[in-house]
Amino acid sequence: MIVKTKKYKLETGTYIKMALTNILKEQWWVFLIAIVIACGTFILPSNWWWIGSLIALALYLLFWVIQFAGVTQMEQSKVLFDKLGYEITSQQVLIKLNNKQGMPIKWDNIKSAKKGKDYFLLVVSKAQMIHLPFKVFKTENEIKFIETILRRKGYIK
Repeated sequence: MIVKTKKYKLETGTYIKMALTNILKEQWWVFLIAIVIACGTFILPSNWWWIGSLIALALYLLFWVIQFAGVTQMEQSKVLFDKLGYEITSQQVLIKLNNKQGMPIKWDNIKSAKKGKDYFLLVVSKAQMIHLPFKVFKTENEIKFIETILRRKGYIK
């Protein structure tokens, strides 16, 4: 079965929010490092340990926000934010710019997937994601088919 979606444009704000959430889930251990730095207060009592760890954590978050905001401005990644259609089969996800131009992505290239309340999120890399809101599918059966594929591939449980 081939699932053909309606054309969909990913908004830059949605992309930045999803990418930042994804990176924070992936690199949760950074918060532990900030806590360990702040625990320096117990060795050498000073409020600067807390301040330093909060500044380091804020700079880390700012770094990723700037990275993802920069992706939205780059010429090479403008295609991610155009209106795209998708053809999804059990072998691949075909991203279609129009009827003649498209790019296939094999399921092996997708690192992780998530089913949200009203969307599917396929993570290709830290900066590349495929966001598929349920509104782009024509029927409820197509959503169930995609969910079945993701379960078989081991991306969701």
